[in-house]
This record gives sequence, structure tokens and C-alpha cells, in this order.
Amino acid sequence: MKTHILALLGSLAITVSALAHGGVELGPNGGRILEFSKNETMHGEVTVKDGKFVIAVLDKDMKPVALADQTLTASGGPSAKAEKLTVEKVDGKFVVPTVKAGEWLIVQFKADAKAKAITARLQYDTAECEKCKAPEWICKCTQAKEKK
Repeated sequence: MKTHILALLGSLAITVSALAHGGVELGPNGGRILEFSKNETMHGEVTVKDGKFVIAVLDKDMKPVALADQTLTASGGPSAKAEKLTVEKVDGKFVVPTVKAGEWLIVQFKADAKAKAITARLQYDTAECEKCKAPEWICKCTQAKEKK
């Protein structure tokens, strides 16, 4: 009986660690990619600089898009108590205060005033990945596997 329980717990641990690395796409500047469209024609690349999230808008070819009528709203914090965050446009990118480690950043992007908002989320997991030594929220392990 103990052997079965240990085997079950071991396989559960492996599954959880595999899922922690799944689905992370990195952009041309090493930031986390968020989808800003339903058809993958618009993306946001999230990086951190000077203690703030910097979100660049990219096209389908991962090339920068000039900001004009696009808007971004953001909230963050613990899941049950997320608060609205200040969003600024600086040097052609959106700048948002970082949330605490382990908390969620939730953004709503609109291509223009008439567009429907697209919601994207990321958990700001700053724990170090054992394999690539990068923070988990921008872990490079998944991309290395996909390129092989």
C-alpha cells in the first residue's frame, strides 16, 4: 500500500513540475509573450525593467507595433484581492508596476476604442528554474525543447 501511495505521489510531482514549464513562449527580447488577439496576429511581450513591467506590442511576425489608439488596463495582486494598476505609455511601450512574487498580472488590451478587449494573464513566479536558472515566469526550458 505504501509503495502505491509513494508511486502516486512521485508521478504527481513529476506531472506538476512538467506543467509548470508548459506553454511559456518567449519573445525577441527574452520576455514572456501574451496573446493580444484571437488569431495570433497581435502579441504583448512582458519584460521587467527598473522594477516595472514593460509591455511591448508585437505583430504576428514578432515585430514592434507603434502605439497609437491601443489601450491597456491592468490589475494585479492576490487572486481574491486584485487591484487596478496604473498603466503608462513610455517610449512606445506600456509600463505597469510589478506585482509581488507569486501574484497575478491581468491585462486587457484593446487595439482601438471600438475593439473588444482581449484579456491575458501571467503569474509572476520569480522562483529560479533548476535547469535554466531563469525565473519561472520566463523559463527558457520549454523553448529549448520545442526547437529540437
